[in-house]
Amino acid sequence: GLILEGQDFAVISDILGDEDQLGDMDFKVAGTESGITALQMDIKVKGITREILSDALNQAKVARLFVLGKMAEIITGPRAQISDFAPKIITLQIKPEKIKDVIGPSGRTIKKIIEETGVQIDIDETGKVKIASPSKEACDKAVDIVESIVQEIEVGKIYIGKVKRILDFGAIVEIMPRTDGLVHISELAPTRVRTVSDIVKEGDEILVKCISIENDGRIRLSRKEALGENIEDYRKRV
Repeated sequence: GLILEGQDFAVISDILGDEDQLGDMDFKVAGTESGITALQMDIKVKGITREILSDALNQAKVARLFVLGKMAEIITGPRAQISDFAPKIITLQIKPEKIKDVIGPSGRTIKKIIEETGVQIDIDETGKVKIASPSKEACDKAVDIVESIVQEIEVGKIYIGKVKRILDFGAIVEIMPRTDGLVHISELAPTRVRTVSDIVKEGDEILVKCISIENDGRIRLSRKEALGENIEDYRKRV
């Protein structure tokens, strides 16, 4: 700030509201230990002299280094990782055609995610999803749920599935929320299977490989092609 009376003047650091209102200058200086990065000035007089500007910049340097020194006593640099207790905002990009899956009928799916995790979710028409929460754990849980909803099935990939229904010719296995496929009886085991229930039962968790996706969207799965894998290894990846 500046108080100017004729040829006499006083430069004031860290001005308050009254000093800003009644004074002749509001001068903000931002920077680092290496120098100035930004300036902003408002004056109520026709102009200031080189001497006034020089004094103001010198006082600003002293004040800036003092503040930076106090900051360095607490933290010397940016944290490598944001605190778990800091509010989080995570942005995801999903395909626009998947928006309806995340929202669900009458908004039921997105309401359930919010109820389960306590996060705030905003989705725009381009498929940009913003998830906000005071808790990192809640944010991560909501992200996992959204990603599981929009994830697309890949041929050749192995999934943990849950047997939902036993049929005479195979088993219906859910591999993602609202996504299931058929394990034909011939794909249950490397040897001939007489009865599906001899190998799997409703509620069983099994590893299955996606072997094809038909033109009509039906998914064909194989249990026998995933028999060499350990289900616990796949749980750790989820």
